[in-house]
Amino acid sequence: MPSRREQIRMSREESDAFLDGERTVICASNGVGGWPHLMPLWYVRRPTGPGAAGEVWAWTFAKSQKARNVERDRRVTLQVDAGEHYAELRGVMLETEAVIHRDVETVRGVGLDVFRRYAGTASGELDDGTIAMVESQAAKRIALQFVERRRVSWDHRKLAGAY
Repeated sequence: MPSRREQIRMSREESDAFLDGERTVICASNGVGGWPHLMPLWYVRRPTGPGAAGEVWAWTFAKSQKARNVERDRRVTLQVDAGEHYAELRGVMLETEAVIHRDVETVRGVGLDVFRRYAGTASGELDDGTIAMVESQAAKRIALQFVERRRVSWDHRKLAGAY
């Protein structure tokens, strides 16, 4: 009989679909004083190659605390979770190595991808004001690519109420 851990683990396809369906990732970087620094981020997943589901990417201000933390230590843990009751809890935790991209075109592209996901129309269209805002902020921001090193997932719904 499989362990509870094995019973609640999501398949790769399930966890990819979960990441695609949720909206906020909690980003844990290592703060200057040694304490974890947790911050929510909007994110997108960008394909890393043919047939690949994609890595998590985000953008943030270059002078933000999370950016400074990542400059010092590239190890970042990401977590996306959902559910209000124990029997509904599900999530994905990614241990990653963050890559900082400063190239304005890359940063602009990630910013546009983020806003297409969160503020675009059903077809992904953005209005001129949103595009102008992303373009005006790109020079002040960085793009963060989170290269996955380890994945942990859980879906308590798989236990069907038996704990």
